[in-house]
Amino acid sequence: MKAIPVYLLSLGCPKNLVDAEVMSATLLEGGFRVTNREKEAEAVIVNTCAFIRPAKEESIHEILRLADLKRKGKCRHLVVTGCLPQRYGRELFSALPEVDLFLGPEEVPRISSHLLALLSEPSPKRKLHVPRPSFLMTADHPRHPSTPSHMAYLKIADGCSNRCTYCIIPSIRGSFRSRPMEDVLREAESLAARGVKEVILVAQDITSYGRDLKEKPTLPGLLTRLAGTEGLRWIRVLYTYPARLTADLLETIAREDRICKYLDVPVQHIDDDILAAMNRRGTAKDLRDKIALARSIVPGIALRTSLIVGFPGETRGKFRKLLRFVEETRFDHLGVFTYSREEGTAAFDHPPRIKEKTKIARRDALMKLQASISAEINRSKVGTINDVLIEGRSRNKSFPFIGRTMGQAPDIDGVTFVRAREACPGEMLACRIVSASTYDLFAEKIPAQR
Repeated sequence: MKAIPVYLLSLGCPKNLVDAEVMSATLLEGGFRVTNREKEAEAVIVNTCAFIRPAKEESIHEILRLADLKRKGKCRHLVVTGCLPQRYGRELFSALPEVDLFLGPEEVPRISSHLLALLSEPSPKRKLHVPRPSFLMTADHPRHPSTPSHMAYLKIADGCSNRCTYCIIPSIRGSFRSRPMEDVLREAESLAARGVKEVILVAQDITSYGRDLKEKPTLPGLLTRLAGTEGLRWIRVLYTYPARLTADLLETIAREDRICKYLDVPVQHIDDDILAAMNRRGTAKDLRDKIALARSIVPGIALRTSLIVGFPGETRGKFRKLLRFVEETRFDHLGVFTYSREEGTAAFDHPPRIKEKTKIARRDALMKLQASISAEINRSKVGTINDVLIEGRSRNKSFPFIGRTMGQAPDIDGVTFVRAREACPGEMLACRIVSASTYDLFAEKIPAQR
């Protein structure tokens, strides 16, 4: 039989992308053909995000856009997977008759059998499968990579047990659960054997790794073992909960050459009242102490954070305190979210609410400040020598290649444009930074010593 072409679109975070890669590989093993051409697909899958309102709106927009393929194209069935069905299953079932099948995250490893059942029925009934989420991938699950061949995300845990009052993730993804260390190492070895040079560790709360397992493995212990994986050049850590940022973890990052001197530490806010209302562990002093500790143990570490503006009760004074914190701390990279009031969260009915236009104005003020900080930090790097992981060709004729330094994570940070005669994706080049813009760096390859 001819393999049925399937198009899979994954939205949201890298953790969602890993689920999509498992689904793609499962479909291939099930006899399907995964295509990147949506118009030739006979089945279309949208792997959705439902974290905050903009993510939900993007998911709905893409579902409706791709539903047109059922009316105008070859598509016979439209499937929606991931967080949106888990959160709004019954409502979606009623509101989106164009969709034939809704699946929650628990059904990731069974996508092939679900789709085969759908395609084999002459007149299939619309279905909804959203059991309680407990799925945790292992090294035995296949993955069909969607990232460049030289880098991959490595999901070491799933779910979250922090119960931040603004966040719906525990309801969608379940309680925090870690993968055994040996299983993670086995997948890392498999990725390295496929030519992956950079692995990026992800989880909803990566610093909780191992706390739920009988053996009590730790993130520093895992990183130390990963640093010994043959073939890997960089190991990057995202989503570190600041209250659990320990000296042991930082010393491990400082000690191991292959671990990127980079940390993503989402602090969310700096006002003690707001932090308490968010149910974030620790105080403003604790956050400042952790940042100082990171910079003292790992000199030159690149720090990224994310902030939420417009949370209920954020007065002008509390916001000015946040502005001063950003100005004083000088993060290398920073993202700002406007507070999204999400049903099902503890903060849903918190007063007083902030007007949307005020939230947007505060976000813009923070990003304007961060732009000036980022430009200053980048200019300070001119003349320094950095290893650059080449991603591919750029459109800049003067700097024909594009890559990243150790201080730049893919998709969320700036990039480094490289002047060189030749370079291949996945190649690591020693480069001198020659100029800088607000978010990006410009470098030239250092000639090899003869």
